[in-house]
Amino acid sequence: MDKSPRSDLKTGVPGVPERLLDRRHLLVGGKWERPAAGGVIEVVSPSTEEAIGTAPEAGPVDVDRAVQAARAALDDGWWGTAETAARADVLDRAWALLSERLDGVPELVTAEMGVPITSSRMANGQGVLRIARYATDTARVHPMREEIDSAVPAVVLREPVGVVAAIAPWNGPFNQAMYKVAYPLLAGCPVVFKPSPETPLDAFVIAEALMDAGLPEGLLSVLPGGPEVGRALVAHRFVDKVSFTGSAGVGREIGSVCGSKLAHAALELGGKSAAIVFDDADLEAVVPSLIAGVFSNAGQVCAATSRILVSRRRHENLVEGLVAAARALRVGDPFDERTQLGPLVAERQRERVESYVALGLAEGARLVTGGRRPAHLDRGWFIEPTVFDHVDNRSRLAQEEIFGPVVVVSTFDDHEQAIALANDTVYGLNGSVYTQDEALAFDVARRIRAGTFTVNGFCINMEAPFGGRGDSGLGRKFGFHGLESFFELKTINLPARG
Repeated sequence: MDKSPRSDLKTGVPGVPERLLDRRHLLVGGKWERPAAGGVIEVVSPSTEEAIGTAPEAGPVDVDRAVQAARAALDDGWWGTAETAARADVLDRAWALLSERLDGVPELVTAEMGVPITSSRMANGQGVLRIARYATDTARVHPMREEIDSAVPAVVLREPVGVVAAIAPWNGPFNQAMYKVAYPLLAGCPVVFKPSPETPLDAFVIAEALMDAGLPEGLLSVLPGGPEVGRALVAHRFVDKVSFTGSAGVGREIGSVCGSKLAHAALELGGKSAAIVFDDADLEAVVPSLIAGVFSNAGQVCAATSRILVSRRRHENLVEGLVAAARALRVGDPFDERTQLGPLVAERQRERVESYVALGLAEGARLVTGGRRPAHLDRGWFIEPTVFDHVDNRSRLAQEEIFGPVVVVSTFDDHEQAIALANDTVYGLNGSVYTQDEALAFDVARRIRAGTFTVNGFCINMEAPFGGRGDSGLGRKFGFHGLESFFELKTINLPARG
């Protein structure tokens, strides 16, 4: 169980304005209001185990008020019937305001969830605005109507899917908030956004920019909270679509509820993605790429390539390179610019990772490095970068998502076996292949059952559709396809020609 922080130990965060750390009001239908039940969330730093901020905690009453406001805005407002260019104009004004308000945001995200500050500055500084501006640029050219010239002429309109409940995880909170809010708004949909209780503060920066840019009343709510808030949102009769990122177990629960009321669901869930390394791969280039694919954000990435399949002939050299690179990673204070691996988000997450280390040993895998709490750190939820070798692909260690800095290595004899092993999983989110043979690379990429795949690298392309298959979920985000998913199609048949 996580430790309860003491209020008298609350500390500031260097570089973060106090107002970003002390939030008292929810955004409910475009209005700043106190939580109905007066709930408060204390935000805890995973590197110091101390409270660093306060956020309002929503409850079911706040959920109902937010969804009712969203429904009224959808039914009575101009937003849903406006041209996409008009909606894009409002959001572009918001991005211009946000560009001037990013000071302290990377530091805030690092304080909330422990991502190293150098990575946070890349992901949560001006870089996040590239996601936002690409979305608005996509909306401006997205066709809102099509004409069908046939025996019965018709016009096909794109209309907002309805009220969207957007539920985000803690592992990339600021950019998650950005795309989960931007795409549905651009499609004309009101959004009720629930950030994770571990990382509830940064989304308010985006919300303030949108409100100051003139977003109409009712279109946006921000309701931090736990599972009770999520369940109330998903079950609400006026919610037409749920956009959820999180675990497969919760995704199934959400999918069941949405199915029962015939609502849409976009579910970006977990992964246990494979990276396949062939004989001709350049290991000097491959190892750094694999390290990034496994240990970025302390392994707390759904798309992490945490299963490495290597040709038996290159196995020993690859493992040596992985171990050396993993041991060289600097683990420690995420505000230290030299740090490469920060803490896990919570004590329960570290305990989960440690339980898988014990499981791997019990299953007979060989622990070649890591698996312990760093001896030089006496506080914070840290764990060493961990490499397991000789892992049975059917073991739980190889099949289950750990969501921590743990990679498992298995071998194959030929490319057909490599493909079979990569596909021997319930997940289908991501993957990669390393080879200098272009034809082989494309054949492997085509045959792996995954929504995203990269040749000779680790990449999440935010200008192309991203999503999974199987237990990795349903639907796609980003780009044209991400925007399209928030529309319903309406056919209007016209009088037949004489």
